[in-house]
Amino acid sequence: AAPQGPPVYVDLAYLPGSWSARTVDEEFFRRIRSLCYVVSGDDHLKEGVLRPLLDALLTGKHQWGIDIQVTLIPTFDSLVMHEWYQETHERQQELGITVLGSNSTVAMQDETFPACKVEF
Repeated sequence: AAPQGPPVYVDLAYLPGSWSARTVDEEFFRRIRSLCYVVSGDDHLKEGVLRPLLDALLTGKHQWGIDIQVTLIPTFDSLVMHEWYQETHERQQELGITVLGSNSTVAMQDETFPACKVEF
């Protein structure tokens, strides 16, 4: 366990993918307070740890005690993400969490992929 200390405030935090996502728990969200969290890692390993990670965001954010709007930016489409969004939508609104979905795509060279623009 890491020693206790004051929370760290950042504008943008990337949440780890694959097996490293298991290290992101409610303590992470209590201590790393970001305006935007990017959930990346579209792979089969992420699906197994995605729901606990998203629930940890709700639990951790609840303990902030201050009203800061948070944006969650998934970089992939996921059934787990859709289910979590629908099941916890009211709680997300209470906590000031917005899940940013995008229908925009970017074409670069021979590749097209979904994208969104984040401004600070």
